[in-house]
Amino acid sequence: MQSLNRRGFLGTATGLSAALIAGCGTAPAAEIVAGGKPRAGGRLRVAFAGGGAQETLDPHMSNLFVEASRSKALFDKLADYGPDLSVVPRLAERWEPSADLTRWRITLRRATFHDGRPVRAADVLHSYARIADPARAFRARATLAVIDLAASRAVDDRTVEFALRQSFAEFPNVLAAFGVFVVPEGAEDFTRPVGSGPFVFGSFEPGRSLLLKRNPDYWEGPPHVDELQYLIANEESARVNALLGGQADYAHDITATTARTYRGNDRLTVTRLTNSGMQAFAMKLDRPPFDDRNLREAMFLLADRRELVDTVLAGAGQVGNDLFGKGYQYYAEEIPQRARDLEKARWLVEKAGAKGVKVRLDTSAAASGFVESSSVFADQMRQAGLDVEVAVGDRDTYWKDVLDRGTLCCFRSGAMPIESHFAQRLLSTSTTNITKWKRPEFDALYAKAVSLADEKARRDVYAEMQRVQHAEGGYLVWGFADWLVATVPGVGGVADAPANTLDWARFDKVWLA
Repeated sequence: MQSLNRRGFLGTATGLSAALIAGCGTAPAAEIVAGGKPRAGGRLRVAFAGGGAQETLDPHMSNLFVEASRSKALFDKLADYGPDLSVVPRLAERWEPSADLTRWRITLRRATFHDGRPVRAADVLHSYARIADPARAFRARATLAVIDLAASRAVDDRTVEFALRQSFAEFPNVLAAFGVFVVPEGAEDFTRPVGSGPFVFGSFEPGRSLLLKRNPDYWEGPPHVDELQYLIANEESARVNALLGGQADYAHDITATTARTYRGNDRLTVTRLTNSGMQAFAMKLDRPPFDDRNLREAMFLLADRRELVDTVLAGAGQVGNDLFGKGYQYYAEEIPQRARDLEKARWLVEKAGAKGVKVRLDTSAAASGFVESSSVFADQMRQAGLDVEVAVGDRDTYWKDVLDRGTLCCFRSGAMPIESHFAQRLLSTSTTNITKWKRPEFDALYAKAVSLADEKARRDVYAEMQRVQHAEGGYLVWGFADWLVATVPGVGGVADAPANTLDWARFDKVWLA
């Protein structure tokens, strides 16, 4: 098949929250939306956007959706995300912390690599040391900064003891972090990768196709299909046409417009991956005009979130409440939903002395819907008396450009635990603090939360942090997008699970009728 061009980058994602001892609770299962009785056999062909000839099968180099899915097909992590972004055990059978939360003992389940070698503590330590190597540019490297690898050790072949640099109740988030896969000790060449995942390497043409074969000895049970083939189709239309033309069985990342077009059509089925992406505008709090709390409140009140969801997402999502992580573990559901109050917003704009002040709204085609949402929101701002200039920037440099420059920009995020959102974006030391929120008292709340062994006590502190953000923060979270995938009739086992979680693009559980 010809390489069927749009790149599908992952939203920021790291690990998740969980009970301190794995196995004491499990996350709710993702809903299986394509039913029927599982059957064995056949080749499942899945179409994704790709990264061209530079694609790699090194799981620690994953950035694209297709790379993340291929990594989970070939490799395993110690833990992963459940659908509510709590942690579920994978290669880790269980974990248990010391009383002061500075040492964590991980017991490995009995699993083997594709070449028959058992998965050992030495493999885990090698993998983590490889990811944490400062000479490499692995995306997950910062996530492992809490681990003192020099002081960590293999107790025996099935037990790893991690030493941490501080008390950290949310250490299971690190085990489940994006890209933290376990590879065999000494592994560096991934031209023919050996992992412990449900599929075994067959053949690879970067930028075109990857063929994998069923692993009959997988620790969780063998996949339903005999073969799994990844095909590259960069344009959404090419992925849909591959389905309709019989060249593919599954197409990742289709638009709401396409979903509407084929609603009720018996040629393909659309599955919503509910709550997969946060949609927001980010205001910088360290400079005019959004250093004025009155103006930030005006922005929250002038926003017509329903119009944004209906117009930009074509209804494929839900309204946000200026907080990250709706539906995720620790989300503060008790905080009342903000409603539009244009009259009060106009009064607050006047109070802030911002009537007629020109505000630049930075956007770009770096993410789907950014330019459209900027146009809609600019009109809403103008209704409250603000003078808005929409500036469309370079899609290739957008994220770097808006991190420290400007005052207002479009922002989005994929799934991650609420704790990780705080750590990565809202602490004074956070490297991706796009709103420039820097409050010592907020940092202290975070430090308190992650030092608490009691889950309920942590939940209470996280709720307080969200109340502060809701009242004073710089994220105007207007919606949560459902990401969409399409399949041909007869494909079963596709789960409604947020992107980047365990059951997203998990093809060992999918079957062909």
